[in-house]
Amino acid sequence: MDSKFPFLSPIPDFPDDDDTGSSDSSLVFFQNLIQQAELLDTASSSKKKYVRRDRVGGHETLMADYFDENPKFSEDTFRHRFRMSKSLFLKIVSDVQAYDEWFQEGLDGRMKKSFTPLQKVTSAIKQLATGNPPDEGDEYLNMSERTSRECLEYFCETVCKRYGGEFLRRPTSHDIALLYQAHEDRHHLPGMLGSLDCTHFVWRMCPTELRGQYMRGDHQYPTVMLEAVVSQDLWIWHAFCGPAGSQNDINVLQQSPLFLAQRNGTAPNCPFQVNNHLYKRGYYLTDGIYPTWSVFVKSFPYPHDPNEKKFKRQHEAARKDVERAFGVLKSKWGILNRPMRSKTVKKIRSIVYTCLILHNMIIKDDGRAIAPVHIQDPPVEPVFDDTAYTELIDEDTHWRLKHDLVEHLGSLDLPHLEVDSDEE
Repeated sequence: MDSKFPFLSPIPDFPDDDDTGSSDSSLVFFQNLIQQAELLDTASSSKKKYVRRDRVGGHETLMADYFDENPKFSEDTFRHRFRMSKSLFLKIVSDVQAYDEWFQEGLDGRMKKSFTPLQKVTSAIKQLATGNPPDEGDEYLNMSERTSRECLEYFCETVCKRYGGEFLRRPTSHDIALLYQAHEDRHHLPGMLGSLDCTHFVWRMCPTELRGQYMRGDHQYPTVMLEAVVSQDLWIWHAFCGPAGSQNDINVLQQSPLFLAQRNGTAPNCPFQVNNHLYKRGYYLTDGIYPTWSVFVKSFPYPHDPNEKKFKRQHEAARKDVERAFGVLKSKWGILNRPMRSKTVKKIRSIVYTCLILHNMIIKDDGRAIAPVHIQDPPVEPVFDDTAYTELIDEDTHWRLKHDLVEHLGSLDLPHLEVDSDEE
């Protein structure tokens, strides 16, 4: 027998006994089944079977479930499954359809209607929200795995181009003024721009040649890092994802464009005053691994003075903003909380930035944004400033600012920060 399976050998002849007839018939039966399976495998490998998918029926089901006048599911159910309000979702569908013709409805090569923009965006949002494989929508949306994967890639690329300039923008002078005021009112820390930290995403399909660049000793699998600055409303003002090399916060900071605007002279001029001292730039709250730069404020590891203990409590409470933001991101967008299936860093960046943009859009749509309106600053010609880097890494300014913040908090009557007598 000419078999594709080398472990199958011709059926041997058995001696005649009482069970010879039944044994021979059973062996012949299974041998015929194997031959038929081989023929089917050969036929299917030479020509792929066409699967008829009811695209129109999938669209009608989607409309009846969520978008008709009397939909099957309520607004709360829609928000739970799509992670956003229905009005924001329909706005995104309209914008991406107008921005990229791939999302527009047309005809395929067989002159049949393609998927509607509603189906394509739904497939992409579902993959971002759940992190499930692309073939999950085959039964509900009647969409193949390949088309679902294309929906995700085109959607992420379009969202980054269409909304990145507004929802992943650097803080303008108008934004910084509002951030100063909001953080001083909530955290009692004047001049605070936000909290800076990093998080990891597991990269399941990391190529073998790149594993050494994305491994850490305390992680079992390759990871991609994200550096982010978060304000009190959980708005993400800075994001830097996917740097190669030894993965820790310091090495990511050395490659980050966080202070590029200060270096080339395009950063807005927004000084602030604390304890009767004027400072040129705002600062970020960080943990102990970051260097003692003038733009970083770290807590005291072992405070002794009561005012230092109050400052440590307030610093740790305010720095939870960035930890909360990472938790919200990974719980809302399941694709970030599950091992990444993309095989290139570029696609991972596109997915991560899309989730960040949608996160900020939801905050604005819910009315929780500190600076919901994007007011641009007048354009400034980039000019490299040699003194900016020296000012950024000035340790004397770091300690003076930290001392002024301790004195400022000590002068305020904040009962929730008062130190117990047994702690002194």
